[in-house]
Amino acid sequence: MSVAARFDLKMDPDEKAIVAKAAALMGTTMAGFVRAAAKEKAQTLLERESRLTLSEREFAAFTRALDSAFAPNQALKEALTQSRRKVRRA
Repeated sequence: MSVAARFDLKMDPDEKAIVAKAAALMGTTMAGFVRAAAKEKAQTLLERESRLTLSEREFAAFTRALDSAFAPNQALKEALTQSRRKVRRA
């Protein structure tokens, strides 16, 4: 692994001791342990934030909206008319 960027971290002695013990249990260096833990936490957070969670009531409203007939409003009708004039189909 080539090092592309550097990240410095200051810890108080108690935090350092905890991380050192955990790293030793995992059989890795403190830097390796912190890097892996930070990556795991970041991935978990990014995955959680990329999902949309709905209550049962919200989901029911969402599915009703998907299942109901769609009627385009005037702005959409005008946009479609303009695009048909400007876009040539092959």
